[in-house]
Amino acid sequence: MSPDIEAPLENRPLSSRVEALAGFGLSTADIACVLATDEQDLKATYAHELESGAIKANARVAESLYRRATGEGREAVTAAIFWLKTRARWKETSIHELEGKLDTSGTFVTTYEDSKLL
Repeated sequence: MSPDIEAPLENRPLSSRVEALAGFGLSTADIACVLATDEQDLKATYAHELESGAIKANARVAESLYRRATGEGREAVTAAIFWLKTRARWKETSIHELEGKLDTSGTFVTTYEDSKLL
């Protein structure tokens, strides 16, 4: 078998399977069900694999998003906005201006941010 091709999940060692399933986003309850084991035993025995699987998956997704965000085109803009909103605490603010007459003696303009309206 080529080193670039991973073994099917069911043929991997149990620790590797736990890490892979955690990386796919399965809950510990679901992983325990798939492996026919108790959830508490799974957490106690494979705590490292459960955590590292999720971390490695998040890193792969972050890398993919980063590559798209630093690319070109519409997809890059969308990815960059998402990255900035989630990682750099950037936000878009909507400003609403209301105009009207006050006691018929003048016109006023009031500006509100969405967060202040809620």
